[in-house]
Amino acid sequence: MAALTDECGQWLPGQGGHCGRPARPYACGPRCPAHTPAALAGRPEPTPGPGYTPQRLPTPQSASALVDARAVAAGKRRSTPQTYRLARAATGRGPAQNDSRTPRRQP
Repeated sequence: MAALTDECGQWLPGQGGHCGRPARPYACGPRCPAHTPAALAGRPEPTPGPGYTPQRLPTPQSASALVDARAVAAGKRRSTPQTYRLARAATGRGPAQNDSRTPRRQP
């Protein structure tokens, strides 16, 4: 719950001014607990949740990395030769190769 730092902006015609009690921010402006949108509608206040917004929802980064590796391995996405070889090895599309530039001698 946000701290009550602002003054309530609910207009009170009987007093000819704003409520003025400590309030927290809402979309309609700062409101005290007696003048929240839920209180004015006659409903109870919603319980505080985890506070997730669409931007804060967990994303499957590993899934996107796998899709990206598949696109690189299939040649559908540009990459460096080293990244291409690593992606092919990670997705099972080709043999894993060493990064050394000199070929190994067979005994």
